[in-house]
Amino acid sequence: MRRVVSVSLGSSKRDKVHEANILGEDFVLERRGTDGDMPKFKALMEELDGQVDALTVGGADIWVVVGERKYAFREILDLISGVKSTPVVDGSGLKHTLERETIRHLQHSGTIDFAKEHALLVSAVDRYGMAQALDAACPHVIYGDLLFGLGLPIPLRSYKAVEVVGRLFLPIVTTLPFKWFYPTGEKQEKRTPKFPAVFAESTVICGDFLYIKKYAPDDMAGKTIITNTVRKADLEWLTTTGLKQIVTTTPVMGGETFGTNVMEGVVVSLLGKSPDKITTQEYLDVLKRLEWSPQVIPMAEPAAV
Repeated sequence: MRRVVSVSLGSSKRDKVHEANILGEDFVLERRGTDGDMPKFKALMEELDGQVDALTVGGADIWVVVGERKYAFREILDLISGVKSTPVVDGSGLKHTLERETIRHLQHSGTIDFAKEHALLVSAVDRYGMAQALDAACPHVIYGDLLFGLGLPIPLRSYKAVEVVGRLFLPIVTTLPFKWFYPTGEKQEKRTPKFPAVFAESTVICGDFLYIKKYAPDDMAGKTIITNTVRKADLEWLTTTGLKQIVTTTPVMGGETFGTNVMEGVVVSLLGKSPDKITTQEYLDVLKRLEWSPQVIPMAEPAAV
């Protein structure tokens, strides 16, 4: 049986274990939160090294990307530096492939006509495949990198603006403490709605669910969310907001979804290759075999999964 473990800087309250048969292989998928404790995160990574088929970074990014440029968070690289034999991924391979294809699939299937929508992507640099696909499909997109990443009241309204700002800020941002830019531990449980105007003008809200949940208003009547990881408690909260539907890029398992990092761990395990040796086409080929497609969850009833 293959084992994929996500070690997360997030809350341990969100931990779960799920068994699944994927392409004829039995998997144990596990998420283990460290409540923002970085020494604990590092120690757990090293303890599991060589004991599992893939390790994944949860509640954080190793890589952020803008245009064709890739930047690593120095602090996160240090946390995984002691892992010597087990492949480590953060979901960026799927963000480049699966999430890009998700936008295209929703458009081509007629599920969402992005030409008629106003989209908000809460962070483009950690969702670059989705960002580039939205740039191609949707004429009205707000990229929230400065709003929600740095707290600056500056909505970016083109991907070219994201590229310019990213090249200026990312070389600096990636040397600073990760918790300055993304909620870890108990902070993931606290909602602090911010910049309500950009949510109000948007009909489709995309990107990392923790960002969305933390900053979204209580009223999201008629809107659609496109995201990755949602739990039953999240779905219960969303039913109180008037949300029309939520679309998840990763499959529902046991009534919930795992993050892109866990799903990338599955793909890497199936391919049996070092992540840096896997091509975009190989990711796409495995995704085609897996027949993963966006999961549309209507919000008419609580936790309708």
